[in-house]
This record gives sequence, structure tokens and C-alpha cells, in this order.
Amino acid sequence: MKIWVDADSCPIKIRDIISKASKRLEIESVYVANREIPVRLHPFLSKVITSADSQSADRFIVDNIECNDVAITRDIPLADELVVKGVVVLNDRGVIYTEENIKERLSVRDFMQEARELGLVTESTSRFNAKDIQNFSNAFDKVLRIKINSK
Repeated sequence: MKIWVDADSCPIKIRDIISKASKRLEIESVYVANREIPVRLHPFLSKVITSADSQSADRFIVDNIECNDVAITRDIPLADELVVKGVVVLNDRGVIYTEENIKERLSVRDFMQEARELGLVTESTSRFNAKDIQNFSNAFDKVLRIKINSK
């Protein structure tokens, strides 16, 4: 099992939680981005810097992830592709994407994007806060426990 992080938009505090868990549990984590992302390296953490092309980090993750891995991303289209492959996926706010909820999330995302493009919605999403960090930490811990116990 590996932990794959779509690191382009992953908040620093979430990267720190993942890194500490990776080191403590001796699980390889791979941070993928199309630019340099600051993380403290350790023997179980690696970084992949892809080209600057749009979606290059996402493509790298999709092409290299395996179904027994875990992915962290806030990119809903990427999460959809990974869920279809059987990967456990969660976002940086602790939402675990499943076959049961990913299509609805994708539909809402597409609707909101279209509404923004039409100028119907100008508000941004809610700010990332301490509750989100706690929710992520709890969900991530739960996912790791389940994956480790299923070996």
C-alpha cells in the first residue's frame, strides 16, 4: 500500500499529517505535483514533479496508483477516476469518496463550475479551518487502520 497525494492544492497542515503518519507507520507516501512542493523528506516519503502541463500530476497518479493504495485529492474528477479503479480516496476535509457518492459530487462540481462561468455564483467555497483538519485526521486514521488490518 502507498499513499498518493495530489500535492498541488493540498494544504500544508494536511501534508504534515500525511507525512507523520507515513513515517510512523512506515508506509510509502508519494507527493505528486507539477511544481515544487515543500515537504520534509524522510525514508518513506518521495516527491514526483511532473511537467507544467495541465493535469499532468493527475495523469501520473492515475497511471501509477494501484487498487490497494490510498489517494488524497480535492480534485473531484481525479477522485472519480480513482474510485472507479477501486482506490480509497479522501479529500483534505475528510470526505471519503465512494462509488455511492462520487457521481453526485461530480455532478454538483460540474453544476457549480457552469454557474460560476455564467456569472450566477461569485462566492468562493468555505475557508479551510481547524475543524476540516480534524475531520481529515480522523478519516485518514480510520482509512489507514482499515487498510492495515485488512492485510
